[in-house]
This record gives sequence, structure tokens and C-alpha cells, in this order.
Amino acid sequence: MKKFLVYLLMAILGGFISLVAYMSFYHKEKITEIRPEQAITVPANFTNYKTGGVPQLGPDFVMAAELTVNAVVHIRTEYSRKSSVYDYFFHDFYDFFGDRRRESSPRQSPIVATGSGVIISEGGYIVTNNHVVQEAELIKVTLNDKREFTARIVGTDPTTDLAVIKIEAKNLPHIIYGNSDDVKIGEWVLAVGNPFNLTSTVTAGIVSAKARNINILQNPEGTAIESFIQTDAAVNRGNSGGALVNTRGELIGINAAIASGTGYYTGYSFAIPVNIVKKVVDDFIRFGEVQRAFLGVSIREIDSKLAADEGIDEMKGVYIASISDNGAAKEAGIKEGDIILSVQNVPVNTTSELLEAIGQHRPGEKVSLVTKRKNKEQTSLVTLRNRDGQTNIVKKEERNISSLLGASFEEVSEKTKEQLGIASGVQITRLGAGALADAGVREGFIITKIDGKVVASIADVEKILNNKKGGVLLEGIYPNRMKAYYGFGL
Repeated sequence: MKKFLVYLLMAILGGFISLVAYMSFYHKEKITEIRPEQAITVPANFTNYKTGGVPQLGPDFVMAAELTVNAVVHIRTEYSRKSSVYDYFFHDFYDFFGDRRRESSPRQSPIVATGSGVIISEGGYIVTNNHVVQEAELIKVTLNDKREFTARIVGTDPTTDLAVIKIEAKNLPHIIYGNSDDVKIGEWVLAVGNPFNLTSTVTAGIVSAKARNINILQNPEGTAIESFIQTDAAVNRGNSGGALVNTRGELIGINAAIASGTGYYTGYSFAIPVNIVKKVVDDFIRFGEVQRAFLGVSIREIDSKLAADEGIDEMKGVYIASISDNGAAKEAGIKEGDIILSVQNVPVNTTSELLEAIGQHRPGEKVSLVTKRKNKEQTSLVTLRNRDGQTNIVKKEERNISSLLGASFEEVSEKTKEQLGIASGVQITRLGAGALADAGVREGFIITKIDGKVVASIADVEKILNNKKGGVLLEGIYPNRMKAYYGFGL
């Protein structure tokens, strides 16, 4: 028994010694720390691991599209001849106006074109491009819900390429105005319009540049305002007059032109800033005419040569080359050689930016100008004037239609009506220099309709044409029973 216990004790002691030896040598070697430079990187992460704060999402255009697509309309116009304003767009810069074509008919048919427009009030006011409706004899507007209306022109302005038309409807969906001064380069935008007669088309892009002057709005007086928002949203012919909106669904511009050697979209499109749009639209609705304000200066952009010649220390602002004697700038103490740095706290570094800033105001309004003279800045309060050097607002006057047309009229007798088989009409008794003679009308012609409206009296002629601007279509008959149609522009 004693021998058994000795063997057992020796076995236990041997096991303990073996365990201590293992822990001291083998296990210690296994858990030796690996230095950082010896570590192997393993691409492992927790399944809920986040590489940054909040995940970055792309822009959501759904809300903006829903807010705007029903407020952009399809415009179809008819012309008896090609619009002269359209000639401006056959260069490397093209408008998005639908192709004007002649429809097949036994007799000469009107020229048909298509474009887009934006409803800006629930009462039926629509803004579009001037070149979409100028000289149009018939304007048809189709809403997104397929209702169709005949529109009348409220006003057109070639210097901004904007126009306002009106349809008789109520409770229409409309787009709210944004602020084009707040638009940033790189900001996401949507173009909404009707390219190639594909109604209610929405495309997306970013703002590529601001205050672009592409020399497309050429006019003899040199008063055109070109300060386009450039985008890369896909647009094509038929988008003219459509909406450029931000991701909140606010109107920030009216699409007007594309840069292309073919007339089809190649990545560059241009829109008229909404701050100009708002002012022009309001002028037409309130006064019937655009109220243009002028500083009374001739301006130049500052380049390295001008800076060296004039000792200009910074390439900032717009240089005043000359001052008008009766202009707003001279009255405010601004002089030739001064540099305009900002208008109403908005910096201006190009002629386009300056024209855009002043174009948002009317004659009689006061604007704050920061100018620099001999490297010293000063602030001036300038009262803007119109082209005649006055500060008053000029409203559209009633026109003398007889003088404008170059004709005298008399109402047709009952006997003549019976002989010619007509219900009503006004006869031209004398014809001189004017729109009618230029259109080829001859004395004795009896006007039975103007723009599709029945003419029963001289008062009807005055009423139909008094506020008319653009194309006019006359229908009538000569005493020898020959029917005729004439088109001309007012």
C-alpha cells in the first residue's frame, strides 16, 4: 500500500512538472506579440460599420418634376411667312424652336412651328421666348392634361427674347419663381419642355456657368441683355420657352438656346435668368411695355492690357469708358475711368453681369453702386433713367390704327353684302403707305375677318388690332367676288 502511494505521488509530481514545462516554453512561444510592422492587414469589417457620418444620397428630382411638369405647356404657332427673328438663330448657336414647315395643302398653307411655355399664374399668363411667338398669326396652347386654348400676345421683347401670352382659363397649375442670383455653379437643375413634340419631357444636369454672353440676341441699338445660365441638361428643338428649375421645383430660368454645329443638343444649353423674367413679365402685365432702365455709361470688361494701360491694380469690376451727359451715372457723380464693382451688393465682373443687374430695375428706381476710383472705393445711390433720360414709367399708348395701316375704311352697305353673299365687313376706301400696302392689299378690299374674328364695323378693326403685336391675318373679298388672304406684322 505504501509503495502504491509513493508511485501515485511521483506520477502527480511528474504531471505537474510537465505542465509547468509546457506553459513555460511551448505556450509562451505561441502567444508572442507580433509587432505592428510584422502584422498582416486583413480586409474585415463589422457588418454595420459606417465609413462616414450620414450616407451621401444623389439628388432627388421626383418632387421637382411633379411640381413643374403640369405647368409647362406645348405651344403651336402658325405664320403666313418666315419670321425674320428666326434668321438670328441660323449660326453655331441654335434656338430650340420646333422646325418650321409647310403642311401639305392644295393652296399655300401657313408655316407651323412648335415650342414651350411656362404658366406663371393660375389666371392663364404664360411666359415663353419672343422668337417662339413673334409674328405668329395663330397661337395654340396645349396643357399637360391635353386641354387646348387659343392664346393672345400680351407683349414681346426682342432685347431679352421674352414674351408673355395669355389664355382664358382659371385655377391653372403654375411654377413659383426662384432667385437666379442665388443659383450656384455645379447646382443640379431640371429642364422641362417639349423637344421634338415629345410633350412633358424632363431632363437633368448641372449649372455649368453663369452670365454667358453668346451674341445671339443681336439688335441694331445694342440694348440686348445676354446673361444666360449655361447648363448641360439635355435639351433640343421644341424646348424653347420651357422651364429651367432647381431641385425645389422653383423656376430659375427660361430655356432659350443651345450651342451646336448641327442644331441638335451637344452638351451646352442656355437659359434666361428668372430675375430678368420676373421683371419683364411684370412690366408687360402692368404697363404693356418693358420699362428699360439705363445707367448712361459705356462699359468695357477689364483685361490685362486695359489694367496695364490704366494702372488698375485688380482684375475686378467693369470699367466705365464714357459717361452720357444726361445719364443717371453722371448725376450721381460717377466719372469716366471709374470701375463698377457691385450693384445692390451683387458683385459684377463682366458686362453681362452688369446688364443683368441693371435690367432687373425700372426707370426711377434707386440702386446702390460700389465703384472704385484711383484704387479707392466709394458707394453711390443712382436713380436710374429710361432711354430718353427721364425717370417716369411709359405705358403703352393706344395706337391710331388707320395711320398704322395706312388706310381709310367704311362699313359695307346692306346691298353690297347681299350682292357678295357676306354677313358683314369693312371696306378699304383709301390706301396709302402703311402695313396694308406693304402686304399687297388693294383699295376696295372688304375685310370680313381679322385673325379669325368677324369684322362688322370700323370699331371692330380698332378693337382687334389696338393691342396687337406680331402677325396679323386678314380674310376678305374684293367687289369682283375674288376672295383673298393677307398676312403682315405689327
